[in-house]
Amino acid sequence: MGFSVHLFNVRKGQFVFYNNQLHKVYSVKPFFKQSVHLIRLHDYEQQLAAAREIDYYKPKHLDSFIFNHKRYTLDKNKHAQVGDYILVIHPRPDSLDHHHLHAMEKVSSIEDNGVISNKLNGIKHSEYWVMVPGLEPDATIIDLQQPEMQSEEPETKQPEQDETIIPEPTMPRIGDVFQKRGSDPLIHAMVIAIKGETIYLGGDLKVTRDDLADSDQWSFLHNVLEY
Repeated sequence: MGFSVHLFNVRKGQFVFYNNQLHKVYSVKPFFKQSVHLIRLHDYEQQLAAAREIDYYKPKHLDSFIFNHKRYTLDKNKHAQVGDYILVIHPRPDSLDHHHLHAMEKVSSIEDNGVISNKLNGIKHSEYWVMVPGLEPDATIIDLQQPEMQSEEPETKQPEQDETIIPEPTMPRIGDVFQKRGSDPLIHAMVIAIKGETIYLGGDLKVTRDDLADSDQWSFLHNVLEY
């Protein structure tokens, strides 16, 4: 399936193939050997890779893929309804919004020019494509870069409960090292304990799980247990 290219300028949100499977770039740390932090879309597991190991893919109208155990098809012609999931294709956030390329968000309300997402982002109709549940007619399945290399597509089991929001990546873990964005002096801190939604970092820092998942506040560097 020759629809990808080698990627040299990696940035957050890009769709890529790694180990034949569809992923999304979560963050990029150019000073590390495995500099690209990926999220595997079919089960939302995190991976670390080097830029030379991944191939870029640009999503297209009627592309279909499994996201977090459920299949969706992209439709650029539909306007979202409350409860729909959307994929941000042309992000143009204003100063109060924080959506980014290929952010996946759930629609909470509809306005004349766009939608308000579950993360309180105002997203114009021209910025997103709707993620229609299931496999639409004439859809192109893009879960695998080379489908012939795997006899079965990724598992499509349903979660035990319906999701009300799209989950954040399966992080953090003990040993994860993060950098505080915009800090002076520079702050690096390691996860030393996790209790529910509270994350304890070295240096007597305490944050929430959502704080660490917010790439505008913290950026993931590496896990010390993997080196």
